[in-house]
Amino acid sequence: MRRDVFQAIADPTRREIIQLLSKQSLNVNAVADNFDISRPAISRHVRILTECGLLVIRQQGRERYCQADLRKLKQVAEWTDRYREFWTRKLDALEEFLEKDRKKK
Repeated sequence: MRRDVFQAIADPTRREIIQLLSKQSLNVNAVADNFDISRPAISRHVRILTECGLLVIRQQGRERYCQADLRKLKQVAEWTDRYREFWTRKLDALEEFLEKDRKKK
């Protein structure tokens, strides 16, 4: 099952896992050591991130190493850019209005 990248970033724990793994590849136990939740809960988060394409798991001996693949976050950036442009235009118009109003007084 392929999940949506927005599902991955909707959860604060998953966002923290992405942040952690963006710096270095870690095995699942090392990831779990950074959180105050159970190892099975971390495994579920890792599975969702993998299904979303934000993590890649590679087997090295008996260990499973997680590595972030942030290319999918481009989808999120593109989506938010549309709203950033909208709000930038709105706030610029508000600034212009307030500046004109201030000059009238």
